[in-house]
Amino acid sequence: MPVITSADGTPLTCERSGSGPAIVLVDGALCHRSARPLAALLATDFTVHLYDRRGRGESGDTAPFAVAREVEDLRAVVAAAGGRAGVYGISSGAALALTAAASEPGITRLVLHDPPFIAEAGRADRAKEYTERLQELLAAGRRGDAVALFLAHVGLPEPAVAGMRAQPSWAAFEALAPTLAYDDAALGDGSVPRGLAARVAVPALVLAGGAAPPLLRQAAAATAQALPHAEYRTLEGQTHDPDPAVLAPVLAEFFGS
Repeated sequence: MPVITSADGTPLTCERSGSGPAIVLVDGALCHRSARPLAALLATDFTVHLYDRRGRGESGDTAPFAVAREVEDLRAVVAAAGGRAGVYGISSGAALALTAAASEPGITRLVLHDPPFIAEAGRADRAKEYTERLQELLAAGRRGDAVALFLAHVGLPEPAVAGMRAQPSWAAFEALAPTLAYDDAALGDGSVPRGLAARVAVPALVLAGGAAPPLLRQAAAATAQALPHAEYRTLEGQTHDPDPAVLAPVLAEFFGS
């Protein structure tokens, strides 16, 4: 698997597929290279770069963490893609992509999917409480409880979380638990970073799932309004976990134009 070295020496594992203009896909929380089905559909027309964010999968994790290090990671992937690439980020990956696009000239087009800036829906207190409790649990080494907290925070009912904890796959979530703090840091105080957004000079597309929670649609609309050159679009019938067959044509149209 190709390895890219970030500015602080952190190795990042990155898959590359297809041929054509470069696209980089940025995962959200508790994921690493989860967008493989999407990448396979896009690879017919694009060179798709799908990397493990730091602390995930086969990528390294150099301490201390800062959002700036993840921005450098994305910058390194864009450089490895030839120095110019469209970037698609979903959920917390969308927040990271927005931050990077404000200062990275190699990002030529930007798609932000369900950026979870929930303070835009009047949930600033909820975001603050989540941050404080997450830090407490991680500091205490309670990884499973940290994952459960996150899942409840994004709307999973308690019985569903309890069922997930009983499955063998739960251990993989616990392994990723420390990166929940990285995702949370990328979201700041939970509001759209309008100062950064104003500096994004490239065409942008902000997507919201029509079947996603209303607060995510509000967050996406507010994000689009903050970007100078953005279009807002709803993917009807799609949740926060969209069908790649529905999403891929939308991305291909935008990145190919």
